[in-house]
Amino acid sequence: MASTAQKTAITLRGSVEIVTEFFGYSVNSILYQRGIYPPETFKKVNKYGLTMLVTTDTGLNDYLEQVLGQLSMWLVDKSVQKLVVVIAGQETGKTLERWVFDVRMEKGFDGSAVEARPEKELTSEIQAIIRQITASVTFLPLLDEACTFDLLVYTDTDVNVPAAWEESDPKYIAKSEEVKLRSFTTRVHKVDAAVSYAADDDDGRRSGGAGRAAGGALRAPADMSSWMLRAQERGP
Repeated sequence: MASTAQKTAITLRGSVEIVTEFFGYSVNSILYQRGIYPPETFKKVNKYGLTMLVTTDTGLNDYLEQVLGQLSMWLVDKSVQKLVVVIAGQETGKTLERWVFDVRMEKGFDGSAVEARPEKELTSEIQAIIRQITASVTFLPLLDEACTFDLLVYTDTDVNVPAAWEESDPKYIAKSEEVKLRSFTTRVHKVDAAVSYAADDDDGRRSGGAGRAAGGALRAPADMSSWMLRAQERGP
């Protein structure tokens, strides 16, 4: 008789580990490709069958570790709806780019372990997103000013919020273009990615700033039952 391959299972926590790790490498890639931190502060590592660049900046590493640790706990609680990397002008404070990673539980997941996807298939999907981030320099406008970044997490309203986090407006771009990126699924979580950027005004200048007239902290749309939480801002 022909032998059958042994099937492996994936749990909620196993999926959370994959998604959190992906976010970490994605944020590092965005910060490198968009020049938010000097290129000499990154080192090469092998991940997902690709050569990745990750920061060697101690302060930034500590910050990302803290944020991703909290994100992981919220993912275990099934409270996360999306992670957003916001890039803004350091002087103007205008939002220039929003990298959005939507996260949702796969339909039918009841908390029990499910059959894991073949590693090759999952890695291939993640590779496609990372390659798109790497290629972003070919289609995104040049960031011709010093920039900072924020990490926003859309969560359910009843989550326990650490003192280091604060409610935030969504930092929309008033006039923007959007590029849809690829997605991946662990069979527990589905992650969709996109990037929006400030479009040129008629006079050739790039638009930025909030997407609403009113200022202050804004609650997310009611149908999402969520709010935006902002980790304390960091810049180089």
